[in-house]
Amino acid sequence: MPTYRRRRLARRLRQMREQAGLTLADAARRLDKTRSSLGRIETGQSRADVHLIRSMMDFYDIYDPDLLDLVREANRPGWWTKYGIDDRGYISTETEASTLRELAIINIPGLLQTESYMRAQFAAHRLRADRVEAEVSARLFRQRRLVDEEFPLDLVAIIDEAALRKKVGGAEVMRGQLRRLVKSAELPTVGIQVLPDKAGSHPGADGAYTILSFPEDEPSVLYVACVVGAIHIEKPEEVAQARLKFDQLRSEALSPTASVALIERLAGEL
Repeated sequence: MPTYRRRRLARRLRQMREQAGLTLADAARRLDKTRSSLGRIETGQSRADVHLIRSMMDFYDIYDPDLLDLVREANRPGWWTKYGIDDRGYISTETEASTLRELAIINIPGLLQTESYMRAQFAAHRLRADRVEAEVSARLFRQRRLVDEEFPLDLVAIIDEAALRKKVGGAEVMRGQLRRLVKSAELPTVGIQVLPDKAGSHPGADGAYTILSFPEDEPSVLYVACVVGAIHIEKPEEVAQARLKFDQLRSEALSPTASVALIERLAGEL
């Protein structure tokens, strides 16, 4: 899965070609590329270097001074690579995001998990010990964004009560996790609302998803994880539909204050 920066670069290159009034085949011929190779670059599947970008700007007669910096950034290894993680394109996207809306049905959102909860969750996936350490370290690093002063990440989380009641790691681990949620709700960057069991079925029962939004009017991304990978959706109408459902769920969920009260009660029952 291409990183977010590579997909952002690819989108800009495609827009430039279309602005120049060239088909993919015409542009490929003028750039001494095959149609398929240029197509892979325009979808982020293949890398583009600064020399190709300069040629594109010349042929398209469009000069973008920020484009060369973007291609350098797109080709630079992300911070997560030092952990040996294949992020399925998600971590790179989250790293660039400014706002994250997450619907959690079974598990507590990763950015709000305690280390003990993480370890119990990863252990359930039968990961090797070294792999667990890498995943935990990377997730803890990601959580820093919630308190970062220069580029904070705003998180709005809707959590189904079922995730709060599932004793991941046992009662003690889960008690600590619930208390962490209460503490996290005090952060100015975090909003937590619970979908209570008494609400019955709801529009989010089909599955968890995350909507990531970015600064500078970059289009939002809908992320849906699945057993064999993940789906990144950037079509505005589909992202808008997911956002509409998310807003509907917020109206059906408990208020932030009532949500914290429920979480505190559940923690006391363990």
